[in-house]
Amino acid sequence: MTAQIEPVVAVRNLRVATTDGTEIIHGVEFDLYRGEVLGLVGESGSGKTTAGLACLAHYREGLQHAGGSIMITPVNGTEPFNLLDLDAETIRSLRGRRIAYVPQDPALSLNPAMRVGDQILEVLTIHKYGSSDAERRARVAEVLADVDLPNNDAYQRRWPHQLSGGQQQRIGIAMAFAMNPDVLVLDEPTTGLDVSTQAHVLETIRHMTVTHNVASLYITHDLAVVAALAHRVAVMYRGEVVETGDWEQILTRPEHPYTRRLIAAVPDLAGEKDLESTAELPRARTVQASDTSEDEPTVWDEKYLLEVQNLNVAYGDTTVLNNISLGIEPGQCTLLLGESGSGKTTLARSIAGLLHHYEGTVKLRGEQLATGTRKRNLAQRQDLQYIFQSPYASLNPRRTIGQSLSVPLDMSGILPKKQRRAVVEETLEAVQLDASFYNRRPGDLSGGERQRAAIARALVNAPSVMICDEITSALDVSVQASIIALLNYLRESRGLTMLFVTHNITLARHIATHIAVLNEGDLVEYGTVDKVLDNPTHEYTKSLLANIVELK
Repeated sequence: MTAQIEPVVAVRNLRVATTDGTEIIHGVEFDLYRGEVLGLVGESGSGKTTAGLACLAHYREGLQHAGGSIMITPVNGTEPFNLLDLDAETIRSLRGRRIAYVPQDPALSLNPAMRVGDQILEVLTIHKYGSSDAERRARVAEVLADVDLPNNDAYQRRWPHQLSGGQQQRIGIAMAFAMNPDVLVLDEPTTGLDVSTQAHVLETIRHMTVTHNVASLYITHDLAVVAALAHRVAVMYRGEVVETGDWEQILTRPEHPYTRRLIAAVPDLAGEKDLESTAELPRARTVQASDTSEDEPTVWDEKYLLEVQNLNVAYGDTTVLNNISLGIEPGQCTLLLGESGSGKTTLARSIAGLLHHYEGTVKLRGEQLATGTRKRNLAQRQDLQYIFQSPYASLNPRRTIGQSLSVPLDMSGILPKKQRRAVVEETLEAVQLDASFYNRRPGDLSGGERQRAAIARALVNAPSVMICDEITSALDVSVQASIIALLNYLRESRGLTMLFVTHNITLARHIATHIAVLNEGDLVEYGTVDKVLDNPTHEYTKSLLANIVELK
């Protein structure tokens, strides 16, 4: 693929600094060639997105170009030019026309107040595609077909909210390809997508890159995606490219220790990797919020600690969950698996009492729970805790971490006020955050640190059951591995029971004892991890397994 004489994009000695002069990108170099995908890999903070955005001559607020060049060789045979030498107006005219961008979140590229067909048409109109409106509308239909979406008028008149996440992302790709660009920069466009949708989007990117002879830069922390998509790989670490080469060489014979560490942290369906070796586990906690409680523990003689019976949820005539029944024994972890729209988060929130309009029964320790948290008693609310996908949903940005973790203790009133700080600090230590985090705010923390703080907030009242809703979906593989190791440690050391909601099947053998598979509101498969993965009985489960993207 790289036999061409000249690359379309040649990044040389690229340096980026903060406005106060602190350099964060240190002499980065890589090439992009027509008809191939370069995977730019690294963890959060490695500089990969900053380097990728520089290919559009764009720098986030507080950053500036500090040296180097980005040479572009146009398709029309004109002389190469340094993108960074152009004036702002010329650069704007190139973006979307010759150099296109697809962000991680399709919501960033789609206007919720415009129909999707009009949004693609707008790109063509701005860049003066063709000579008539009819020609531009024909191009809209053509590019929708290219990304395997319906191109009829009815579909073009849909609003973004009427599309699934995968469909929204393919609309974003259609917008990027509308002007037949020379270069495409894709910034984590499949993060958070379920395996089937991810596979479809990756195939769309691969097809469009090769068919239209585009030079694509795919920014990601997911090495499994790189193995499925990229022709070559560049690995970034602390603002530098530490390794570059053919994808197979990088992923099977890595030379740099950082690359080897990333590969070791990628979960595998067989569960043969020891993800826990990547994390230093904390010591056991000596104080728990419930230690001073005088209440006698509830005695029950049933098999399941948490049980769901005949649970139904509907919005009008639309059924979201259909007669769901499952049980989790003490100390077990059930992986709740399904694509976007399958109903898994609705089920998790119904169990937690965050959705109160369900029908059916949720039992904890054999006792039926009221349908909403406001109707449940204090002990029940403490005993069953929910961790949101985004830690921003559970951490107040205006409060310090210590203040946020103190709220559950203040509300319960179990401990004397003077003892609460000690409990909070010990809980922070249990999730590998030292006592200094007590006075820090969420905005001062990395994504992994914020997620640990969210876990600590759920732990502070010593629950028996934790519901984890896609809490690793947007994390780097090494951070994900440390969170998985932490959850396993907590489950073993505290006897926690867990419901782990995810679309990532490869985590199953690393975190769960059982798997429950949801498809369009129906529970289609339920059993031990080995039974479901080795002998799936439902076609939907088989299709999910067939679409897994793994490092081989």
